[in-house]
Amino acid sequence: MSSELPRSAQAAKPFYRRPLVWGLALVLAGGGAWLWMNREKPATAPAGVAAPSGSGARGGGRGGGMEGAAARPQPVIVAPVEKADVPVFLDAIGTVTARSTVTVRPRVDGQLMRLLFKEGQTVKAGDLLAEIDPRPFQVQLAQAEGQMARDRASLLNAQQDLQRYRTLVEQDSATRQQLDAQEALVRQYEGAVKSDQAAIDSAQLQLTYSRVTAPAGGELGLRQVDVGNIVHASDANGLVVITQVRPIDVVFALPQGELTALRQTPGGGAGLAVDALAAESKRPVARGKVLAVDNQIDVATGTVRLKAEFANDDARLEAHLFPNQFVAVRLQLDVRHDAVVAPTAAVLRGAPGTFVYVANADKTVSVRPVTIGPNEGGRTIIESGLTPGEQVVVDGTDKLREGAQIEPVSREEAARALAGGGKGDKPGGKGGKRDKPGGKAAARGE
Repeated sequence: MSSELPRSAQAAKPFYRRPLVWGLALVLAGGGAWLWMNREKPATAPAGVAAPSGSGARGGGRGGGMEGAAARPQPVIVAPVEKADVPVFLDAIGTVTARSTVTVRPRVDGQLMRLLFKEGQTVKAGDLLAEIDPRPFQVQLAQAEGQMARDRASLLNAQQDLQRYRTLVEQDSATRQQLDAQEALVRQYEGAVKSDQAAIDSAQLQLTYSRVTAPAGGELGLRQVDVGNIVHASDANGLVVITQVRPIDVVFALPQGELTALRQTPGGGAGLAVDALAAESKRPVARGKVLAVDNQIDVATGTVRLKAEFANDDARLEAHLFPNQFVAVRLQLDVRHDAVVAPTAAVLRGAPGTFVYVANADKTVSVRPVTIGPNEGGRTIIESGLTPGEQVVVDGTDKLREGAQIEPVSREEAARALAGGGKGDKPGGKGGKRDKPGGKAAARGE
């Protein structure tokens, strides 16, 4: 009898030790891990933007809202093209120059005794300003007058002797040589008397110069010396400076390209009106006229200089011009009568060149190239491209393109809408209300 037991009698192995079970378990574990790592994650909305809901979330949401916004007409402000008389101005920067500037200096040396003016005072030519000690000049005058008296007495005596010598010569009691010598002596004393008279005139002049008077009219500046100082005619600073500011001049430069148009005006530019503008508001504060145009062009700058005269008699401080002040000036060159004008805000520059958006009758816009001229007061002269009566877009052009739908409104309507339509309304009412991203319009899919 064999000792081996039958195969069925042998003890069976547990199922978890079987290779087939382990292989199947590994396959299932790997598949589960792959599915877990590649599961679909829900979309996360950007911070600050609410997730779309309702029909917007189901039917395209945000994309539908953008398409709806693009389909709405763009509200814009329009203004008409008109005909008007437009003044043509040339702008420049000028320097105010006094009509005359005089430094008052003493003409004699001496001690300053009195100052008879106040700083900033307006004086006329000949007004007494200061006095220098006159006593040295009075002494010189007295000395010259004494010398004059002595020489006149000598001349008188010589003339009397001359008459005697003539009588003696006629009586043959004196020689001709003696007569000639006496005549020479008389002429010598006559010359001395003339020299004495010149010395007297010089002394009187020096005495006159001891009274310092205004050589010209104008406004006085600050005094340069105090009473008691010894002043000299060679002093560089002098006593005070006088500037003539009524009238006053303004010198400015224009590009040489404007010279032809300037020369074509009556007077060749002289007599044209010139405005001085306030530095802050840029509005005219004083009006003058062109005095002269320079006869040569500055080769360094390519400009020609002009001088204008202003009365400068306005009591307002802002209208008073001061020497060496920089001012903006505006020269009225011409007036364009019945010119086609459009608001300057409507004129744009881009790839087509200079163009405007024209509002059509079907509430669309067209790009219209234009040729422009000078502009003034918010209006630009249109040389070609527009006709009076057409409407152009002046506000809201950022998102426009050829053929875009618009909702045109006038400036008056826009002002009324802003006054009564609330902060959320755009000018023009209809189509003017815009929703914020993620708001009700986006939720509706409009």
